[in-house]
Amino acid sequence: MTQASLETIRAASPAVLPSLLLCDFGDLKGEVSRLADAGAKVLHLDVMDGHFVPNMTYAMPIVEGLRRHTEMPLDVHMMISDPLTYAKPMVDAGADLLTFHAEAVIDAAETAQQIAELGVSVGVALNPDTPLASIASCLPHVDMVLVMSVEAGFGGQKFNPIALEKLRALRDADPDLLLQIDGGIDASTIGPARAAGCDLFVVGSAIFKKDDYKAAFADLNAAMTSEIKTEMNGGQA
Repeated sequence: MTQASLETIRAASPAVLPSLLLCDFGDLKGEVSRLADAGAKVLHLDVMDGHFVPNMTYAMPIVEGLRRHTEMPLDVHMMISDPLTYAKPMVDAGADLLTFHAEAVIDAAETAQQIAELGVSVGVALNPDTPLASIASCLPHVDMVLVMSVEAGFGGQKFNPIALEKLRALRDADPDLLLQIDGGIDASTIGPARAAGCDLFVVGSAIFKKDDYKAAFADLNAAMTSEIKTEMNGGQA
């Protein structure tokens, strides 16, 4: 199932991944249905422990609950201090892709390999101030790199353009590696991120603070492609 889920994610890209942090948790089944109708192919779950980051969110019960209501791949972003402790419970709950933070572990390559042994796809994330060199050793062992354009766990931050530089460097180094961006993604930032080589775009408020999810997806997808078309036209819209 996991390999099939990874192929589903690859086939869907470039894709908008709704971050369920802002969804209506009193109606998870309804939210999943609305998102599917709007065009979602993958769901993104932000797990925070109140230690690695200052906020706390949901954990395995929410992953398990979502798994009962959808066959869409569940992309679980673990913003936690001890990802290996919770990796297997997350997989057992139904996660398809587990992403850990390079800043949270001593050996990113070893962590990636141990998570992969659980039969799940693996991603590694890094905050804006973390250099790409810190994940170089684990790149052969991961399926995806998540480039944060804001510091993980803190709300109200501005999009950091250093994320675009990292995306370009990663794309130049490996044309086949899945690249994801998270933080401040909306109609104004999704185009530059796509032009930098990104495949997967985690979006929160630009979807969930809209009344019409389908219109929100349409706006994001249009903005995603407009930058590419502009570049192809020599910089003219």
